[in-house]
Amino acid sequence: MPKRPTNQPQVADEPGAAARAFEDGFQELEGIVSALEKGDLPLEDALKLHARGQELAAACAKQLDEAELKLRQLQPES
Repeated sequence: MPKRPTNQPQVADEPGAAARAFEDGFQELEGIVSALEKGDLPLEDALKLHARGQELAAACAKQLDEAELKLRQLQPES
């Protein structure tokens, strides 16, 4: 089963921490998708992985939305 980081991205002062948290979450999500696509998991395990995948997808989407907002705030208005 893929490695499970915490549900929430770590907030750290060091540069790149948010990007690493996103990459870690996305990598775990890819592993879950791959495992589910194989179709050889017991139903209970597949349901748990699906739920974890939903959590990760939501967390990654939130991080992308936050990054997009920051980029928009940095762009000068024209």
